[in-house]
Amino acid sequence: MPLSFKPSAQGILPDRMIAALAEDGAITAVHPFADEQIQPASLDLRLGAVAYRVRASFLPGPGITVAQRIAELKLHEFGLANGAVLETGCVYIVPLLEKLALPADIAAATNPKSSTGRLDVFTRVIADETRGFDRVAGGYHGPLYAEISPKTFPVLVREGTRLSQIRLHRGDATLDEAALRALHARERLVDRAEAVMGDGIAVSIDLSGQHGGIVGYRAKRHTAVIDVERRAGYEVADFWEPIAARADHSLILDPDEFYILASTEAVQVPPDYAAEMVPFDPLVGEFRVHYAGFFDPGFGYAGAGGLGARAVLEVRSREVPFILEHRQIVGRLVFEKMLARPDQLYGAGIGSNYQAQGLKLSKHFRA
Repeated sequence: MPLSFKPSAQGILPDRMIAALAEDGAITAVHPFADEQIQPASLDLRLGAVAYRVRASFLPGPGITVAQRIAELKLHEFGLANGAVLETGCVYIVPLLEKLALPADIAAATNPKSSTGRLDVFTRVIADETRGFDRVAGGYHGPLYAEISPKTFPVLVREGTRLSQIRLHRGDATLDEAALRALHARERLVDRAEAVMGDGIAVSIDLSGQHGGIVGYRAKRHTAVIDVERRAGYEVADFWEPIAARADHSLILDPDEFYILASTEAVQVPPDYAAEMVPFDPLVGEFRVHYAGFFDPGFGYAGAGGLGARAVLEVRSREVPFILEHRQIVGRLVFEKMLARPDQLYGAGIGSNYQAQGLKLSKHFRA
């Protein structure tokens, strides 16, 4: 089924167009696609059969392949067919099962899956001859690799494990300020009108405690291994310390500790749109907020079983302690037009884990 667009069409490719690209040979894989690997607006990427521990993170740069850099930097290699533990503080490169042969007008972006980010597993995708992570230029032909560095918990992975996802797009479909405000007027993208700022939805930290008195979780150190394929298999108390709300609605972030917090705002993504979380301002404080990034069509959407969903934020302080205040803005949500409505929406019969979420840990922990 060849892809066909109007010459001026721009937007994110939905599930059936991703499948069509695969049928046309623009996406190939060592093994056939797994169940639910194609999401409403993205494709899950799977780890291959071998992993390389390397001395340091890297980018290949023009004229250099990732394989060449691995040969220069690898400390050792090991198989993933029977599973292997990735230790904290180490950097690993894993060739992915999927390869690309993109048309010139189709580019791609990648992000960690939601559950990956909530385990503090730092993951990004590299392509040959590139100067940047998580971006693949239109017309790229070649392999993809995952760089993986667990920061808090050692994790067990295997061939076929899905830590990242890729979104394919044609042109720039990001909504400008006027288009965003018009969409909000029709669909009510966020439950606080004042959060519509410029060309994005401002996302702030909720430290009020009004949702059960717990405002977040801080990860424990020196825990057991987490099998990333094991769902609801671990007790929260073995890995996390709950954080109770303070009377002054603030939170002191300790250096190099990992926190799961939630946004004040409840957001929804209408069926003909997708969204991405981007930094609000890199100079807002001495902390880092890193996001899973993609919000599929239907996230939090009433027509797909949601009533608005809060964004879960993964937060780590830098070299010094830093005080967060309630409703401090830490990111913004930008919206993009889909090329077409997906056949399935997030939360509508596809086993979505976080459709009506509030403050929620990854799917690996028992509720």
